[in-house]
Amino acid sequence: MSEERMRILQMIGEGKITAAEGARLLEALRGSQTTKRETSERTKWFRVRVTDMATGRVKVNVNLPLSLVNVATKMGARFSPDLEGFDWEEMMKAIKEGASGKLVEVEDQDGGERVEVFVE
Repeated sequence: MSEERMRILQMIGEGKITAAEGARLLEALRGSQTTKRETSERTKWFRVRVTDMATGRVKVNVNLPLSLVNVATKMGARFSPDLEGFDWEEMMKAIKEGASGKLVEVEDQDGGERVEVFVE
């Protein structure tokens, strides 16, 4: 079983996403799979990292194939009420136009966390 499938199943098991959301992610993953060689040559990754600012310890590290970003950002918006004013559409537009590297960095001073979003 692929690492991506295991992560999706783990998120369902931990209650981070619903079974329906997990099914959509698995379907999108199934639709995006090609041969390993072709995939490794052209796949870009959407990476989200949440770090504890006090200790520097990475609390969450999620890596998704770019093909799953639309689904992931919709779910991520649900888990990030503090980013209510964030323009997800603008970020998606930048990604589709070829943006790479660190796209977003948000620090929650009260919660002591830093969230970083990358495309690599």
